This record gives sequence, C-alpha cells and structure tokens, in this order.
Amino acid sequence: MTQLSDTASPLLSVIVPMYNAGELFDKFMASLLAQTFNRLEVIIVNDGSTDGSGERAAEYAARYAHISVIDQQNGGVSRARNAGLAVARGKYVTFPDADDTLSPALYQTLVEMAEQDELDAAQCNAECFYTGSQRVRTLIPHDRLTSTGVLDGAAWLSKALATRRYLHVVWIGIYRLSLIKSCNLLFEPGLHHQDIPWTTEFMLNARRVRYTDVALYRYHVHDQSISNRKRTGQRNVEYQRHYLKIARMLEEINQRYRGKVTIYPEFHYQITHEALSVCHSVRREPEAAARQAIIADIFATQTHRRMLRNARGLKQWYQLLLWLCRLYRWRQR
Repeated sequence: MTQLSDTASPLLSVIVPMYNAGELFDKFMASLLAQTFNRLEVIIVNDGSTDGSGERAAEYAARYAHISVIDQQNGGVSRARNAGLAVARGKYVTFPDADDTLSPALYQTLVEMAEQDELDAAQCNAECFYTGSQRVRTLIPHDRLTSTGVLDGAAWLSKALATRRYLHVVWIGIYRLSLIKSCNLLFEPGLHHQDIPWTTEFMLNARRVRYTDVALYRYHVHDQSISNRKRTGQRNVEYQRHYLKIARMLEEINQRYRGKVTIYPEFHYQITHEALSVCHSVRREPEAAARQAIIADIFATQTHRRMLRNARGLKQWYQLLLWLCRLYRWRQR
C-alpha cells in the first residue's frame, strides 16, 4: 500500500478510539487505508487495549506516515476522543469506531460536500450489519428521508429525528474542527452514549449542514460492543443511570439554546424517548431489587416530571401515561 496523504496539510483528521478491537481492527484499517481521499491524518487512540490491538496500531503507524498512535490508560471512549481532538490538525474531524468498516468513498464524499457548500457538518446514511444473523439494515430508510440541501443544524436535527430512525452517532459525519474548538465541545467522560448530547449541542451551533442518503458506513452490531451488551442486576441499574443523565443533559441543552435557535418539538420528544427506554428496562430486568433501584432512580432524579414536561404527540403521551401508572403501581415505598 502507498502513503495516502500529504501529512503537512491534512484536511480531515480521523480520530479512532480503540479498546480491544480484536480481529475486527484489521478489517477496519483495511477499509480506512482503501479510502479514495488522501488528505487525511489518522489518530488512533489506544485506550489501554490488552488484546494486542495496541501493538497492531503501532505497526500501522510505523508503516504509514499519516497514522499516529496515542497510548493512554483505559478511560473510555469520551476521553479517547477528547485526546484525539487535542492534537487534531485537520479542517474537519471524524470519529469512526475501530470495529466497523467504511466505504472507500466515505471521506471523499463527505469532504467534497463540506468544501463545496462551506458546511459545518456533512453526514451520510449507514448500514447496520448484524454479525450473528449476517443481516444488513439501512439505518435511515429512503422512504423516511432522502438527501437534503443545506440546512441549519437545528433544522437538520429536527428533520433527522422526525424519521424515528436517526441515531445520535458521530461516526456518520465529519465536523468542522474550528466550531468544535470555539464552542469547547468535549465528550462527557464516563458517559455511555455520549454521542447523544454531543451531536445535539454541535448541531445547535452549526449553521450549514447537509445529508446524503447514500449508505457509506457499516456499523457492526455484535454482543461484545458496549452498546449491545446484555446487563442485569446492579450493572443494569448503573447502565440506566447513563440514560437518565442524558435526558437531563438534553433538557439543559434545550434551555441553554432557547432564544438562540429554534427548539423544535422533536428535541423535546427525544428527551422523553431516552427516558422511556429506562422505563422499558424495568420490565426486562429479572432481579426484583434491581427493578426497584431503577424505579427509585427515576423518581429521585425527577425524570418522571422531566418526561411530562417534554412529551410530544399523542402516541408518546399514551406511552408515558401508561408507564407512569405502571411505575407508581410497582414502586415500593
């Protein structure tokens, strides 16, 4: 393979948080090295891997001048992304996961979109690949959303959330680094699904965003990923607290930006949607003590009131009232 980029002037910084990516790491790197766009730098943040993938990352860095590695103690994906942001030199940044795969045209397409229309962010569609069944599903079906023109970030986020299939994930786009720096947008350390508040706040600051409905990223859904790991008992209690915190953070973001940008109904809907996922976890939890702990957390954090303030639409109101009745009935005082 030949060197892919002019390392003196990268246009795109690819920040790759990595923790025990295993055999999938080489497949990811092959798709990254196959990119048709060559003005990029790759910053792999080895977050304390113990499976040999850190050594593999060092081998890639030794072979390719545009690849560098930051080694740090395990601190989670947020700290890894923040470490990459601290040294990124590109006009734009992106954050792929080290166990996914990329279309060869991914970054060529997104950078050309951004440069042509002076965008703060360019986003694309994606495929969800289920490693167990080998099934492939388009993230946002074309009958729900097609390619857009240039929108302000709040309008784009509203349009995307209205599909009910959009995921708050950073890996489907590239983002203007100067905007991230000027707004001091860092990822929340220790928070699972930190993409949700980060992308929300970024979009409320973005003035020019465009989306292509071409699926250029393949998200690998497997049991080993943090997002899809099954949890019960105290581990589930602790995990649901992340969603409770996200619901609070989203409401705080809405309050901060009210008067500055349009706060669309979908932004309120999203808050209740995230909190309702915690309610669903109560029913699935097999341990009685853990169920009671989750219910107690919902009330202690005032999430029941937060959901009432933000519910939008008849269907969500119906779901919310049904769940509140259940929670009050199941709650032990």
